[in-house]
Amino acid sequence: MASPEIEDGPDGPLAGHPQVLRPLTHELIAAVLANRGYAIGVDDNGDLVGRWEDNLIWFHRRGSAGELLQVRTVTGPRFGIEQVPTLYAFCNGWNHDRLLPKAFVHVDDDGRAQVIGEVITDLERGVTPHQLDQLIDCGIATGCQLAAEVGRLAGGADR
Repeated sequence: MASPEIEDGPDGPLAGHPQVLRPLTHELIAAVLANRGYAIGVDDNGDLVGRWEDNLIWFHRRGSAGELLQVRTVTGPRFGIEQVPTLYAFCNGWNHDRLLPKAFVHVDDDGRAQVIGEVITDLERGVTPHQLDQLIDCGIATGCQLAAEVGRLAGGADR
């Protein structure tokens, strides 16, 4: 990441000494994403979300004080309920062989299944913009890797 502390205005969320930890905030996440040039929107709950190909990636703050960063990838392909055992096997293999993202199966109310990936990091002590950039980049990159593998599974249909 190219020195976000310099590229932001003096009062912006990326301003300040590059080694000073700051609390995880919605504004800091948005500023790091904007610094990378990503087109991000805000959903009805106020969470940041972006699209990478056919996949949606959310950037949540979780925890009682919003100290947990969750980068959640919802992969594009949807599967019939009969394919859930195959998806479980895929996710178990993925989670056995890789650290990130954690993969799991979600079945919607309409009986369609999707594979979800998530990277969660506890930032209770704070984070620098550079660290946050690296965590977000990791969440996006590994989420896209998961989505590419899910896209190769037989039987998936577009949203």
